[in-house]
Amino acid sequence: MKLMVKAPAKINLSLDVLHKRPDGYHEVKMIMTTIDLADRIELSDREDGRIVIYSHNRFVPDDQRNLAYQAAQILKRRYNISKGVNILIDKHIPVAAGLAGGSSDAAATLRGLNTLWELGLSLDTLAQIGAEIGSDVSFCVYGGTALATGRGEIVEHIEAPPSCWVILAKPEIGVSTADVYRNLKIEDMDHPKVDEMVHAIQSGNYDQMCSLVGNVLEAVTLKMHPEVALIKEQIKRFGADAVLMSGSGPTVFGLVQHDSRMHRIYNGLRGFCDKVYAVRLLGERITLE
Repeated sequence: MKLMVKAPAKINLSLDVLHKRPDGYHEVKMIMTTIDLADRIELSDREDGRIVIYSHNRFVPDDQRNLAYQAAQILKRRYNISKGVNILIDKHIPVAAGLAGGSSDAAATLRGLNTLWELGLSLDTLAQIGAEIGSDVSFCVYGGTALATGRGEIVEHIEAPPSCWVILAKPEIGVSTADVYRNLKIEDMDHPKVDEMVHAIQSGNYDQMCSLVGNVLEAVTLKMHPEVALIKEQIKRFGADAVLMSGSGPTVFGLVQHDSRMHRIYNGLRGFCDKVYAVRLLGERITLE
């Protein structure tokens, strides 16, 4: 049997870091929402019990470093599955981009294997398993729009944001999330108003939502990688309603509602950046098949 599962990317509309926890993780408070840029995961049974990753993208690991591999491994061990699985990752989300591509691949693998192996698990159970793999995996199991707290694994569903275009630009660099957090000085941060952002989204106020975007990791990444700052300035100059870096970067996104302005920004950015995308917000929660 073969199964195809969509793994959508996410952006952070708001990302705050509150403090460093005793376990070494940082306590975060952030709003994430899914966008219509997605990897496609194809799952098929193997009779030899092995987990085998396939991808045409040379930056996608094909071993235990791959989060989709880890997802399959956890389900196999926990539910005594003797069968193996082929996991074909058709990559469209840029790697190491701040868009949770690897986490979404893992979440899609959990959802898909739940069906393929007839495990009958709820989304809540899959999200709990996802939290063992990575901080963003729980959110990616649900998709939609959510307020995430803890280290990102406590997920509270909220309404979808007002409909708009998202123009993304990723420079040809990778950013180490660990390095960004290492250089973060919590006492110097300008904290975004996450609760006000929740209210703006829930009330469908697009202008207020745009005025409240914020990411405390952005200042650190911009200092480490000036090319990210340059892209942010270009998106602003081309007329986006809001501009923000997603996650720890380096992808920067702009929000616009009008098609004509979306095309202007998209075409303008092509001169500065190879990886440019114009997609819609998804914002709606995933349901099990």
